[in-house]
Amino acid sequence: MAKGSKKQKPPNEKGYIQPRDIVDEMRDSYIDYAMSVIVSRALPDVRDGLKPVHRRILYTMHEMGLTPGGKYRKSATVVGNTMSRYHPHGDSSIYDALVRMAQSFSLRYPLIDGQGNFGSIDGDSAAAYRYTEARLSKIGQAMLRDISKGTVDFIENYDTTKKEPVVLPSPLPQLLLNGCLGIAVGMATSIPSHNLSEVIEATVYLVNNPKTTTEGLFKFIKGPDFPTGGIIYDKKSIVAAYSQGRGPIVIRGKAEVVEKGKLFQILISEIPFGIKKSTLVQQFANLVSERKLKGIKDIRDESDKEGLRIAIDLQKNAHPQQILNRLYKWTSLQTTFRLNMVALAEGIQPRVLSLAEVLNYFILHRKEVITRRTRFDLEKAKERAHILKGLHKALGKIDLVIKIIKSSKDRGVAQKNLMQKMKLSEIQANAILETKLSALARLERQKIGKELKEMLARIKELTAILKSPKKIKEVVKKELNSLKQEFGDQRKTKIYVQKVGEIIEEDLIPQEPTVITLTQGGYIKRINPAIYRLQRRGGKGILGMKIGKNDIVEHLVFANTKDPLLFFTDSGKVFRILSYEIPEGKRVARGRSICNFLEISSQERVLSIIPFPKENKPLGARYLIMVTKKGIIKRTSLEDFENIRRSGLIAIKLKKGDLLQSVATSTGQDSVLLTTRRGQSIHFKEQDIRVMGRTAAGVKGIGLKKGDEVIGMDVIKSRVKPQVSKVVLVVSENGFSKRTDLKEYRIQKRGGIGIKTAKITKRTGELIASKLLGEQEDLLLISQKGQVLRTKLVSVSKISRVTQGVRVMRLKQGDSIASVVCI
Repeated sequence: MAKGSKKQKPPNEKGYIQPRDIVDEMRDSYIDYAMSVIVSRALPDVRDGLKPVHRRILYTMHEMGLTPGGKYRKSATVVGNTMSRYHPHGDSSIYDALVRMAQSFSLRYPLIDGQGNFGSIDGDSAAAYRYTEARLSKIGQAMLRDISKGTVDFIENYDTTKKEPVVLPSPLPQLLLNGCLGIAVGMATSIPSHNLSEVIEATVYLVNNPKTTTEGLFKFIKGPDFPTGGIIYDKKSIVAAYSQGRGPIVIRGKAEVVEKGKLFQILISEIPFGIKKSTLVQQFANLVSERKLKGIKDIRDESDKEGLRIAIDLQKNAHPQQILNRLYKWTSLQTTFRLNMVALAEGIQPRVLSLAEVLNYFILHRKEVITRRTRFDLEKAKERAHILKGLHKALGKIDLVIKIIKSSKDRGVAQKNLMQKMKLSEIQANAILETKLSALARLERQKIGKELKEMLARIKELTAILKSPKKIKEVVKKELNSLKQEFGDQRKTKIYVQKVGEIIEEDLIPQEPTVITLTQGGYIKRINPAIYRLQRRGGKGILGMKIGKNDIVEHLVFANTKDPLLFFTDSGKVFRILSYEIPEGKRVARGRSICNFLEISSQERVLSIIPFPKENKPLGARYLIMVTKKGIIKRTSLEDFENIRRSGLIAIKLKKGDLLQSVATSTGQDSVLLTTRRGQSIHFKEQDIRVMGRTAAGVKGIGLKKGDEVIGMDVIKSRVKPQVSKVVLVVSENGFSKRTDLKEYRIQKRGGIGIKTAKITKRTGELIASKLLGEQEDLLLISQKGQVLRTKLVSVSKISRVTQGVRVMRLKQGDSIASVVCI
């Protein structure tokens, strides 16, 4: 060795330096750091759905006795105890995690019950931890159920002074219920919350059918259920995302257009998850100030303790639906949640999991917890049964026991003598020596015998559970169903089956009859006709809806839920929506503004609603016949109306002062019956009307006298079954009606004044409706003030043309019939 050189220390001595390539050292150190962040901080465990910080906070609160029925404690105390016992990573990170677990807008089912300022959906921070208080919520407490029964493993804490659980027993699939957001090194997790009832139903089904795929579980789990509600779209892509463990989910806030005086207003009551309300309102304001969005008069945040509410007042000529669509496109009112179901599986392995895999891991966890708990309970039961056997044996020979104890020098000798002479164990002998004299009473002896019998039965039951995987499954299902009864609730987030832009729910809507009503003020609703009970002719009817002052019911249409509806307006335009897109309302409900569904301005008025059922095509429907109130009629090919835009199409060119009255389909070989308000009718062949283009004005259908107008049009189908009798029903505004055979209406040439169809008097009032009857059974009438009457059509007299008819509905003073439909 050269002079002056230092002697190299052996590897096991302090101060030993090992030469190493810096690239290898940096790589290994970074990998160690990354795994530490992944396992110990950023990613949740698939079994209890918690990150370490959340688990440690809940366990600390459990140790502190902060139960749902107990007192609140300062958050500062909880943070301090958590940090000193289990999580030495700083108080701010612990408090942030505690606050989030208490926020109802962050977690679908908060695990902590907070008292004080815990922040808001506006993005406001929580108050300092010295001001707030907390305790476990009921679900938070349930997460720790049976933790003292050896159900989970415990490890040393950071300074080896205490033990902490590796995972919580978690009787609920917490990872899905509240979801999780986290960023690790080189990976991230983004799991949404779900509805508890749906998740439990899916889990129970999976226990019974272990090979079920994610697609199969979507019979129960419809998709995410965010704490802030909202609407999600495209069920097909949602199922695909859950099957792969990652994918986009489009979310929209809940918004509707309502009428406020003569103007319209957009009301937003729910916003997408993770979006700050104040940020959203600022985005709206920026669009207006930058003049990217026109038609907005005012934007206000009207949220209060009752719930979220953002009001957007619109200008007079604004198109509400167009503005709402732009808000979806340009602001966070529509956003995308990026599903990325990454969690720690088997303790340390980060994995991208499908929905079925998440629930399978949870079921395995619950089976293990129940097995360990049952084993613990069995040991305790055996210990108690052992003591009870000794007591029961001693009480059977109580005189001998007393003699042995009295003759013994001290307790130790008495214990030894009892063990020898009574053949008892040390535990049994001690239990006898500690028994009070009151146990010698007859009832107490019976009580011990009864408890022993119950304990032996309990041992038998627990042993059977441990020996049978099937029984363990039954326990899992029973406990899950019990939790569903305790914590289950209704879904907050609505799901549309189709993609954005095709907002339909056709796969979820049953095909059934429905009645559509529209008021003059523009309020529309859909009602099941079954709620209108059958009444006798001449009754007053029942209240059909509550309407505003100076508003009247103008349209009553019978259709099926999946039928397209064509809306014809006074401007000559036609719009198309599906019946079920109109929300179903209660009988007396006012309904919602038509502007929620059609892109019409406040100046436009709907004049006619035509159901356009799909079954028309097999019957040979080829044309659309339109008639105006001034008797102008037009026939146009149905092909011209196949692709109606959301913004509408021109349907007919109207002359000044004229309005569209009625629209119907025809085959090209039918005949047409027009009826006027003053009781005139004309019957002519459809072929008398030449086929015209969509924007044409039409030709003269009937000659009208001064003050008269067309109130009804019926197309008499040439292909109707011969056995179906053809009868014309007319209804007058004062509630009178009659039926007349169609054969009394001879075929004439188009354009004449026609013949009498009813005798009009002051008592009957003018005609309000004319209907061609086929196989219909019931007549449904609605008055301008919202009264509804449903009666049998056979109760309406069948009489000749030039007669008044009979009273079918008794009206209050100042009221009159508004619309009629035959069912």
